[in-house]
Amino acid sequence: MEPTAQRKPPGPVARTIGKLITRAAAYAPWTWRLLRTPVRRFFDRLAPGWDARVGGDTEARLAPLGAALAHMEQEPRRALDIGTGTGTGALFIASRYPGADVLGIDLSEAMISEAKEKARSRGSSARFEVADIATFDPPEPYDLVLMMNMPPFFEQVSALVAPGGYVVAIASRGAGTPFYTPAATLERGFGRRGLRTVATDPGGTHYVAERPPA
Repeated sequence: MEPTAQRKPPGPVARTIGKLITRAAAYAPWTWRLLRTPVRRFFDRLAPGWDARVGGDTEARLAPLGAALAHMEQEPRRALDIGTGTGTGALFIASRYPGADVLGIDLSEAMISEAKEKARSRGSSARFEVADIATFDPPEPYDLVLMMNMPPFFEQVSALVAPGGYVVAIASRGAGTPFYTPAATLERGFGRRGLRTVATDPGGTHYVAERPPA
């Protein structure tokens, strides 16, 4: 893990765009087909300097993920990182659970290229592929589904969580994260789809829910 680095907070434009996309994903998921292409192009363009922009694998960025994973009662065999970007979440999970099959997916081909290069340079077992969560259809569900600084896709994400498995939502900067969803919204969205809330962070940096064992 890299040392903590100083980063500028997201600007007003980034926060506004993030909030709009997050609300659309939570309350009007049908709009994703209109947003998908501009979102992909936006992240393709930013991929080369993304880690420097957001702090990459710094301690500050990963601390909420470590805190959230501490609430899981069992290690995952299969883990999925949605909107993996340059692979930060997937690489962290793969290092924490060496026996897990970890896959990171992202719309952006440029982001996935960066993630694959990081995995190669670190000798990580994490795998990465270009995929859209709206149409992603794996052969088996996952014991851990991570959304790190991602808008919520309640229907799709819930369907991917195995019995006894967990969904973890991370907002690295709490309410200041562009793609931030309040814990109450996450609790309602996942609760309606059969998941129970396990933990929330008062600062808004992490949320954990579990699908009860069969």
